[in-house]
Parts: sequence; structure tokens; C-alpha cells
Amino acid sequence: MTEREKMLNGMLYNAYDGELVELRRKCQLLCEEFNALHGESAAKQRAGLIRKIVGRCGASVKLQPTFWCNYGPLITLGERFYANHNCVMLDCAPITFGDGVMIGPNCGFYAAGHPTDPEQRAAGLQFSRPITVGNRVWFGGNVVVLPGVTIGDNTVIGAGSVVTHSIPANVIAVGNPCRVLRPVGENSFPAE
Repeated sequence: MTEREKMLNGMLYNAYDGELVELRRKCQLLCEEFNALHGESAAKQRAGLIRKIVGRCGASVKLQPTFWCNYGPLITLGERFYANHNCVMLDCAPITFGDGVMIGPNCGFYAAGHPTDPEQRAAGLQFSRPITVGNRVWFGGNVVVLPGVTIGDNTVIGAGSVVTHSIPANVIAVGNPCRVLRPVGENSFPAE
């Protein structure tokens, strides 16, 4: 079994494997090209490039530069997807976003993780777990989502949260580690 196959099957794999290094290099070049485009006049070019980078993409997707990912094809962006500046997706496993997802600035979605065993880390081994985000989810700025997390529809993840475990649908969740604060209600305007 190749290291790429191990990665895709959730096993420990060597991230320094030549095939994986080359795939990341190619993706990095596309991300660099995407990030070099500035201004509204470049919006059409960015839209075309993001379709070259990610695996699947809705028709109305917008990402602000800078955007970085490891591989690209394992990322799915739904319709009306929006990511503000400085979004990072470590897509060593599928990262899937539903429709109407909004991501604040400086957010990271990390499907890659490292073993706690120091010998395994020293050997360059890592693992990956999918991240799945439902429809109409909103992430405040500076949110980090860790491997294996699922976030349900209509949920709000508060700014600065570190999402270490799955969060259900229709809730507001905040903190480090991120915890459910309350259900999403009719009066959902932020409290004073």
C-alpha cells in the first residue's frame, strides 16, 4: 500500500513520501498563483483557479486571498460558500462544506494530525480524519477545526473557538475546547 493510500484510508502514513511531497508542491504553486491575484478585477481569475485547486465547487463560491491547502482534490465547497482572508485547509482527508457556509478571517480546517507517540512523530508519521461541515454554518474569525470533526446544519461557531469534537446542528458553540452554548433561536442577534 502506498503512503497516499494509507493517508486516504486513515492510517498512519509518512508525509515525506515523494509522491505526497510532489502533490503538495503542485498544489502550493496553484495556491501561490491564486494568492497573487488582487482586486475585484481578479475575482473571475480567482474563481477559475479555485476550481483547478479543489475537487468539487459550487457555482457561487468566493474565497479571499490568502488561501492555502495541501492537496486540493479532497476539498468540496458547496453553493454560496464564502471564506474570508487567511483560510487554511490541511486536506489530507476529505474536507466537505455544505451550502451557504461562511468562514471568518484566519480560520483553519486541519484534517491532518500527528500521533502523540514521540517516536512516531520523529519518523514523520501522521494521520488524517475527515472534516464535514453542514449547510448554513457560520465560523467567526480565528476558528480552528481539528481532524474528525462534523458540524451540523445552521450552527454558529464563535470567534476564537478550537473545535476538537463534533458539534450538533442548530446550536451556537464557543470556546477552547468548543462547547455548545445554546440553541440557535429566533432572536439570534448577538447580545450586548
